[in-house]
Amino acid sequence: MSKQAILYRMKTSEHICPYGLKSRHLLKKNGYEIDDHLLKTREETDQFMAEQGVDTTPQTFIDGKRIGGYDNLREYFGLEVKDDNETTYQPVIAIFSVTFLMALALMLNVFGRFQIETLLIWFVAISMCALAIQKLKDLDAFTNQFIGYDLLAMKYIPYARIYAFAEAYAGIGMLSGVNPWFFAPVALFIGSIGAVSVFKAVYIDKRELKCACVGGNSNVPLGFVSLTENLMMVAVSVYMLVKYLV
Repeated sequence: MSKQAILYRMKTSEHICPYGLKSRHLLKKNGYEIDDHLLKTREETDQFMAEQGVDTTPQTFIDGKRIGGYDNLREYFGLEVKDDNETTYQPVIAIFSVTFLMALALMLNVFGRFQIETLLIWFVAISMCALAIQKLKDLDAFTNQFIGYDLLAMKYIPYARIYAFAEAYAGIGMLSGVNPWFFAPVALFIGSIGAVSVFKAVYIDKRELKCACVGGNSNVPLGFVSLTENLMMVAVSVYMLVKYLV
């Protein structure tokens, strides 16, 4: 006999529940034939939830038993359920992986060969721009998280907002090919303060904090990755200044 499931999910002219679609996909993936009940109005959805004594949709039933929502269905199939408060490095891994490949692609396109110096500078510069975008899309959320550990931002709150623009400015400057004295001191300044701030918060004060490097409300832990990001900024800016003088 085929496996049977009943799914109640919301689908109106204004809203299609994404978790309803995910539940349907998960059931199909596990070999279930689905009796798919669409709740086509807000009133119909509210009535269903009141009858079942639940607060959300979708709701899945298997063998006459209510399994619950999408997370409950994942648990039923023995799958991991994501914890929204769990720390993760996924955002920085995604950003640094893509920015590295972007730098590599541009290097090969422009020079047609591998140049480690160019690759590293462009990688850091593009990463700074990408991270700045993450901060600038919600400055209030970023500043609220940033002032919790940055030593200068604690004393001068406006610096937290300035930092996001300064990071973008320095990153763009590194890509521009202009005199590094126009932008490298900015990268050196914010990178140095950032490195000292992270080192103090994590390794001296032993505080467990979330990093604002990928914007506010992130679950990226403050630590080695954040410190490395700031040290890379410092290293590239110093290198560009010294090379220009020499």
